[in-house]
Amino acid sequence: MKVLGIETSCDETAAAVVDGERRILSNLVFSQLEEHRPYGGVVPEIAARSHLDHLDGLISGALAQAGLGFDELNGIAATAGPGLIGGVFVGVMTAKAIAAARGLPFIAVNHLEGHALSVRLSGEADFPFLLLLVSGGHCQLVAVEGVGAYRQLGTTIDDAVGECFDKTAKLLNLGYPGGPAVETAAKGGDGARFALPRPMLGRDTLDFSFSGLKTAVRHKVAALDEPISETDQRDMAASFQAAVADVLADRCARALALFQDDYGRPGPFVVAGGVAANAMLRARLDDVARAAGTVMVAPPPSLCTDNAAMIAWAGLERLQLGLTDSLDFAPRPRWPLQEVRGPTAAAAASERV
Repeated sequence: MKVLGIETSCDETAAAVVDGERRILSNLVFSQLEEHRPYGGVVPEIAARSHLDHLDGLISGALAQAGLGFDELNGIAATAGPGLIGGVFVGVMTAKAIAAARGLPFIAVNHLEGHALSVRLSGEADFPFLLLLVSGGHCQLVAVEGVGAYRQLGTTIDDAVGECFDKTAKLLNLGYPGGPAVETAAKGGDGARFALPRPMLGRDTLDFSFSGLKTAVRHKVAALDEPISETDQRDMAASFQAAVADVLADRCARALALFQDDYGRPGPFVVAGGVAANAMLRARLDDVARAAGTVMVAPPPSLCTDNAAMIAWAGLERLQLGLTDSLDFAPRPRWPLQEVRGPTAAAAASERV
């Protein structure tokens, strides 16, 4: 079984082909970073126009790299939300057109489900597993019970981790995108120099909060001499990253204990999303998993950021279960993961320990 995946939810235009043996036959990504860099963030209108300009060529390239024609595909999957709605429309309408013209099944994939299942493309992760999904727009802990069976355990009550990385990078004049810039600067910094808060640390809830940390960084930076020195940049980046690591480690340790109570085993523990590419955070969360008696599993960095291979894989998993969508499916700018439909939700819930 082979599925073409299309991803256009934000500022990456991507097309990929995967098969049922977990092989990535092609995975092409066009980054719009240079188009958005002057604005310090993603401009939705520019992103949508860029998707229009590049998607057809990427699809042709993905098929050529895979050595396939449209008639050799078993389905077309596209991110149908959540995301910037202009870009989502471009990908969905393109996928629908191909499906209609070639008589192929269309699969509307939730972008978050793509992240959630990406670890099953890069390696085995049996259901159920605990997922920490961390990206520019999302930060949540989810019990993944099966395809289309997601139970949210905790989420951010304000800002997502990735957004805070971007804002911190902007405050420190480190450039865009913020995540890689902060990680690079932090490698040479003193993470104990600046006293920053650890919001929600020690709370019984599994929710996150990062707005206070972001505000604290802004106040600390404002108190520094202008222009900000390289030492200040490195130390603040390291201090911020250390604070994020402490919060994530605390929340995830509690979530693993709850998962053990609910499912009779402590994992596996999966970390996915763009922030999961951060090597320091991965190492810290690996320590948390080991302390809980399980292992941390994460996709390779190339599958953590937005890509079409994860969309194709999620589409393939859904197609194997007979979960396809009609051509009147409406793209959704907001689409909570727990609202994704699937055949296993009721059964998984009944089997919880």
